[in-house]
Amino acid sequence: MSEHQPDRPDQPGDDFDDIVRAADPSAATAAGTRDPDLAVIEAGSRTLRAQAGRPQGDGVPARPADPEVDKALRAVEQELAGRWGETKLEPSVTRIEALMDVLGDPQRAYPSIHITGTNGKTSTARMIEALLGAFDLRTGRYTSPHVSSVTERISLDGEPIAPERFIEAYEDIKPYVDMVDAAQEYRLSFFEVLTGMAYAAFADAPVDAAVVEVGMGGSWDATNVIDGTVAVITPIDLDHTDRLGSTPGEIAVEKSGIIKQGATVVLAQQPVDASQVMLKKAVDVDATVAREGMEFGIVAREVAVGGQMLTLRGLGGEYEQIFLPLHGAHQAHNAVVALAAVEAFFGVGAEQTRVMDVDTVRAAFASVVSPGRLEVVRRSPTVVLDAAHNPAGARAAAAAVGESFGFSRLIGVVGASAGKDSRGFLEALEPVLAEVVVTQNSSDRAMSADELATVAVEVFGDDRVQVEPRLDDALEAAITLAEEDDEYAGAGVLVTGSVITVGEARLLLGRG
Repeated sequence: MSEHQPDRPDQPGDDFDDIVRAADPSAATAAGTRDPDLAVIEAGSRTLRAQAGRPQGDGVPARPADPEVDKALRAVEQELAGRWGETKLEPSVTRIEALMDVLGDPQRAYPSIHITGTNGKTSTARMIEALLGAFDLRTGRYTSPHVSSVTERISLDGEPIAPERFIEAYEDIKPYVDMVDAAQEYRLSFFEVLTGMAYAAFADAPVDAAVVEVGMGGSWDATNVIDGTVAVITPIDLDHTDRLGSTPGEIAVEKSGIIKQGATVVLAQQPVDASQVMLKKAVDVDATVAREGMEFGIVAREVAVGGQMLTLRGLGGEYEQIFLPLHGAHQAHNAVVALAAVEAFFGVGAEQTRVMDVDTVRAAFASVVSPGRLEVVRRSPTVVLDAAHNPAGARAAAAAVGESFGFSRLIGVVGASAGKDSRGFLEALEPVLAEVVVTQNSSDRAMSADELATVAVEVFGDDRVQVEPRLDDALEAAITLAEEDDEYAGAGVLVTGSVITVGEARLLLGRG
């Protein structure tokens, strides 16, 4: 157990201030008087930091070119679509455990890094995958949802699984899926079958390491039949509150379910109540903890052409001149979390007290892509896609757009999913959008354009809102608004609101 608080870089607005002040039990916190239980949790949890470490393709596949393969893939997609969708859940891992059992537990054939949180999971997973691959490990990555093609969800060696292999993976496990369906009260869901396909494909490859993103929550998520040697918790905020809880602390209870006995937990900056839950769970299962802002963190960050230049402090020491070709402070935080996760996977900070090869780390981060995350898909005017779908994601996108693009005028195209905090989302974007075009995507989960417009008018005012129910019309309207006056030569368009909206816009704009 660490008996001292390691030095940390100066970072304004660090959510861990409350925990750092644990050295002074009488210190007041932003949330009021410090909960004394936190001090007990801190004392009981082991922290991970090497003592010598103090500072001294775009991944989105197109449809198959072969018409026969495309036909077969569509047949699989149709069969999967006939199952419960990702928003209809019966919270248990009973069915996926039964499937893994009849498949011979393929998920135990390789070590895993398991990722949960509210925002940043997919980008963090892609960064972890790039780092592991740069160190010559064969990787499997499972993420959700997809931007354009369901095959994106399963990647091997940094590339989406080939359509032919995706079809084979489905056909390979289908007899076993049928067996489990027949024996259970409810059939396996869309997400459960895909999870089984991913785990089986990884074992068949075989991979050296799997990077697995939770679908929703943690404890009862279908992915949680793995025993991740490293559990990564990206920032927790309010989302899926009807299923996970109404406060970050309540949501953290469910998400902490991925922390397994003896694992290493890599914690991004968290609200204090969420941190408390995670630290207590780590104590309960004798897990080692590494926390952003304490054991690792961002030392320096500068906006650069096409991304940002970073100096990161990992578990073993500093990594300088890291170019990350993604925009926004939130992506820098994702990067340092990914770095710490890979260090922990390799034993840096425990068995080893040195940094990983810096040139390899630089090459890995420079190669990272994250489609639909502040992705520029057109110029003149510039059109940026971002898959933010909750207020926290919208705040991050708004800050990043202001920092990285310098638009003279920004037009928003927003298509949201029903049941989301659309008011909070729009309020987060209002300061950076001159006007907003509200629309809807083709999903049956989409919030109607008229319903979204009612909220938008209350936030923006009637004169700043335009309604275009069809997404193609909305894109055309926004581009026209951005082009309408010479004085707005620096105008741009931000398309956001849901992954589905972004994916469909990407196809419409010729990037699919």
